[in-house]
Amino acid sequence: MKGLVKDNLGFLIFIFLLFACRSSIADWYHVPSGSMLPTIVEGDRIFVDKMAYRLDIPFTDIEIIKTGEPQRGDIVTFESEVADIRLIKRIIGIPGDKVAMHGNRLLLNGKQVAYQRDGDRVTELLDDTPHAIQWTDNASPLDTFAYVTVPQEHYLVLGDNRNNSTDSRVYGFVPKSELSGRATHVIASFDLDNYYKPRSNRWLQTLM
Repeated sequence: MKGLVKDNLGFLIFIFLLFACRSSIADWYHVPSGSMLPTIVEGDRIFVDKMAYRLDIPFTDIEIIKTGEPQRGDIVTFESEVADIRLIKRIIGIPGDKVAMHGNRLLLNGKQVAYQRDGDRVTELLDDTPHAIQWTDNASPLDTFAYVTVPQEHYLVLGDNRNNSTDSRVYGFVPKSELSGRATHVIASFDLDNYYKPRSNRWLQTLM
């Protein structure tokens, strides 16, 4: 056994460092659903910056240093205890924000968020920064909710596909401790309905 370890020490160190980096520095996320359409498509492989908000000791949730604060508009991955699954959504409300929705249109701290619509696709200007979302006019129990206040150390998240996303409207606010990183780019994309054919037009796209 000792000889086997000695003969493969370089490879074992490489594997350890690879998983340590995935644990604390950077990771990728395979997108299985359309809850973030049109920004993120089923079959996308997303690059996740795990150092965006904090640096943890590898393989633990013990924070070494704080590196940033989540902002409105950030696309984040998190390990949801309530949903019992890893998810990717967009931050809409940060601690202290008052957020409501009426007919899929957001109201943030007493002001309606601006929208520009073209069919099912809509540009939402969150903090005057545009990003694409989509919805249909079919009535949904999720398209309207009264004002809620985001608690400290929590975030309100929504999917960009507003009619087809299980998000804070279903499982509530996301604790800061569950955030695992910020999604920044599409590394690669594969068409799940066409034998995983690469979608070269989506590779290395920046996410907003």
